[in-house]
Amino acid sequence: MSLIDAPLGKASEYPDSYDPALLFPVSRDVNRRRIGLDDGRWPWFGDDLWQGWEISWLRPDGVPAVAWAEIFVPAASPCIIESKSMKLYLNSLNQAVFSSFERVEEVVAQDLSSVSGAAVSVKLHSVDEGVRLSGRPEGFVLIDDESPASVAYEYNPELLSAASDQRVTERLCSHLLKSNCPVTGQPDWATLLVEYTGPAMDRAALLSYVVGFRQTQDFHEHCVETIFTDLMARCQPEHLTVCARYTRRGGLDINPLRSTAPDAPFGPRLIRQ
Repeated sequence: MSLIDAPLGKASEYPDSYDPALLFPVSRDVNRRRIGLDDGRWPWFGDDLWQGWEISWLRPDGVPAVAWAEIFVPAASPCIIESKSMKLYLNSLNQAVFSSFERVEEVVAQDLSSVSGAAVSVKLHSVDEGVRLSGRPEGFVLIDDESPASVAYEYNPELLSAASDQRVTERLCSHLLKSNCPVTGQPDWATLLVEYTGPAMDRAALLSYVVGFRQTQDFHEHCVETIFTDLMARCQPEHLTVCARYTRRGGLDINPLRSTAPDAPFGPRLIRQ
């Protein structure tokens, strides 16, 4: 299917009955070929963590239930799920009757797994649960006050470099990642988290590179995979984890993580989510 057929950017009627056919897959292959991964393999582990804030259904007695959801889509899945189709799908649950939280988790996981082509996990949480928010995870150094040699609002991986041969382990953070939806052109804002071991990265150059995404039109998942691939190629770390915590839009936020480690954690929910 082409993005021309996607619901994103089009007027939509919100469904009043459960309908998994609303979900729209987008192949990951096109972007992976663009960044040089054309052999069906990729140099990372990871997931796309979706957080859904508009989850509701009916209990058997007719009283509505509400929750928020953590949805983990494996980076190894053949497809991402187009975000507006996810919103429409989740809203199609509003008038459906389910016996329990667990049954909703089971149904949603089954539907998303079918569309993405890999096993998706779903965890619902009560909206009464308290969640601690932070500006950035503990131990991450903010690079936004660095003074780059130049600033340009276009993607340029050649800006990236190591500052020295000194081997370090660092956690770096920038709140200045911005990209634009490839369909609607609407802005997408994120906090970028980079954790690595290897030659010390030039922080000012990294900031300039991040700012260069400001006019880039691409999906969240594609931006993170591009950043991961560029950092591996230009800075040659031994270990690398890249995560972007995007702000909520349409009741959903998408947070891709790519890492050389199979068990890299996502960390806490951030203040802009």
